[in-house]
Amino acid sequence: MILVRWIVSLLLIVAGLPVSAETLTGQVVGVNDGDTLTLLVAGNHQVKVRLAGIDAPELKQPYGQQAKQALSALAFGKSARVESPGPDKYGRTLGTVFVGAVNVNAELVKRGAAWVYRAYPFPPELEALEAQAQAAKRGLWALQPDQRCPPWDWRHKEPCGSPIVPGRADPPESPMIEGRCGAKRTCGEMTSCEEARFYLTQCGVSRLDRNKDGVPCEALCR
Repeated sequence: MILVRWIVSLLLIVAGLPVSAETLTGQVVGVNDGDTLTLLVAGNHQVKVRLAGIDAPELKQPYGQQAKQALSALAFGKSARVESPGPDKYGRTLGTVFVGAVNVNAELVKRGAAWVYRAYPFPPELEALEAQAQAAKRGLWALQPDQRCPPWDWRHKEPCGSPIVPGRADPPESPMIEGRCGAKRTCGEMTSCEEARFYLTQCGVSRLDRNKDGVPCEALCR
């Protein structure tokens, strides 16, 4: 039920509809990895916060330590505000973290320190930031394709870019397409803009974006 309430709340947020969201303020006193931190709030109470809409490489993955360092540089020891629709299924506070005017979730994607986590609703602007980071080869996008495995696949020892197994714990990103990364290579093989974006951002098929503007297969995506 907690997960269902969170999905409904975040859908309302994305749609711009009113929703009862929680706002937490405090000091960031710990950074667990590239997408999880600890916030010290009033009453000397520590709250673990999972950044919504993104998924950073795990610590043992290539770029995992750098992702943690990126989050630390943005937030550790600083006052932060967390806008949260509620807890995730692990009991962590799920939300968007702001340090001053900086949206930390979006900034991590912009720097190439995290993927957009499409398993759940996410702010649509994150996709554009991810495409820009990939085009500029920032952060994890500078890795070789065989090193750049989405963390949701890595956690479950799946082939990189594999489709979701419904109902699996800690579900990976919802599939934009049928099949696995590697099956297609050209715009002529794409059936939609959504599929083209998946192959560009998740599978590393850079030839889909020939002019390097972050938009794949202009005939489909314009």
